[in-house]
Amino acid sequence: MSFRRELRAAGKSPRTGVVYNQAIRFYCAWLVEQGKQPVVAELTRDSIRTWLAELADGHAPSTVRTRFRGLFRFCGWLVSEGEIAANPMAGLEAPAVQPARVPVLSDDDLTALIKACQGKRWYDRRDEAIIRMLLDTGIRVSELCGITLDSLDLDREMALVMGKGSKPRPVYFGARTARALDRYLRMRKTHRWRHLDTLFLGERGAVTPDGVRELVRVRAAAAGLADRTHPHRFRHTFAHDFLLNGGQERDLKRLAGWTSDVMLERYGASAADLRAREAAKRLRRGDRV
Repeated sequence: MSFRRELRAAGKSPRTGVVYNQAIRFYCAWLVEQGKQPVVAELTRDSIRTWLAELADGHAPSTVRTRFRGLFRFCGWLVSEGEIAANPMAGLEAPAVQPARVPVLSDDDLTALIKACQGKRWYDRRDEAIIRMLLDTGIRVSELCGITLDSLDLDREMALVMGKGSKPRPVYFGARTARALDRYLRMRKTHRWRHLDTLFLGERGAVTPDGVRELVRVRAAAAGLADRTHPHRFRHTFAHDFLLNGGQERDLKRLAGWTSDVMLERYGASAADLRAREAAKRLRRGDRV
């Protein structure tokens, strides 16, 4: 519990807290399997290295790296709290992970998704507005669910979202997304949960990240895109489209809410070859001489 409070105080997202605590729980389970007690005294360098090596035998490097980071943060916290004298993981290197190239959504895919939302029921209007917001802004699902009525400005075609680390930032959308939001807002006035500040509503109140994932899954299946579409793919598509159309990486970092170039490289890896080809076509220096 104390470590969870530390993560909350540090501004870590709930999801990060879950992932970090999973690393601790899995290490403790491994200790029990070895006939050892899951106590702080068993946080030794040799044991941790053995655990990580066994993880690497049956898990992807990204999973091992996630477990590494969670346990490393926990050990660092124990040092700062005076529970242990030194971090047993100091000097250990996390496994390198090559960015996965996530397929981006084509214009045909996006058109099919929008068509799958056609209808005049309130949730049809909501789903179209949500999908358009995701594709137009590239925001995280948690950020979309946190948008309030007061943080939305249809006239300026922008919204204020709360990113990781409780950092607010503006995001911008186009006229068609503004129109979809306007249509949804008019129907929202008759919703049983209309008194809530949250922009997007579900049957039981404010829509949740799991609710968004489910509605995207349902609409994708209706559009013939089953197993090819999930909310985070919109984020990769947004980053790809932004760079393909000449957007600057510094601007993309700001719009996406990234503070590290590592995230820029990870998301920029999607369809990078296509962007390079298009850039080469535009340049065609040899055709000018």
